Amino acid sequence: MFQENNVVHKGNKLLGNLRDLINQARNTNTPVFYIQHNAPAGRSLEFQTKGWEIHKDVAPKSKDIIVQKTTPDSFYKTSLDDGLKKQEIKHLIIAGIQTEACIDTTCRRAFSKEYKVTLVSDTHSTWDSQEITAQQIINHHNGVLRWFADVYPSKEITF
Repeated sequence: MFQENNVVHKGNKLLGNLRDLINQARNTNTPVFYIQHNAPAGRSLEFQTKGWEIHKDVAPKSKDIIVQKTTPDSFYKTSLDDGLKKQEIKHLIIAGIQTEACIDTTCRRAFSKEYKVTLVSDTHSTWDSQEITAQQIINHHNGVLRWFADVYPSKEITF
């Protein structure tokens, strides 16, 4: 989702925060799950096409788990819930792209499935819409999602 002609809001900062968060998780033997979106043929994020790959700066390691999805809901028709239960994980720390779609939906769904949810406020992003800026979208969701998640900046996240 880091296309040259359509750069995500504060992409370099996002990658740095994601990298730090992932490294902190790995250093404490906390499981890392990647949720990778698969779009229909001919669309951006089409399975196994250029741009679909996980960014090299935050690439998974051998112990990490990659879950494939086709909707904004990371739980819908995926192996995520089973994978979390298998490892007895009850607390999810959520970060990534796209704030108003996958991040929003997954926070709400995780809450409904009775997981403890933490949203990393400076480690999710999106693009400007026709009506509002990406930063406004992020700020709005950091506020609204407090109903479903604890919301903290990356510097306050500990594993």
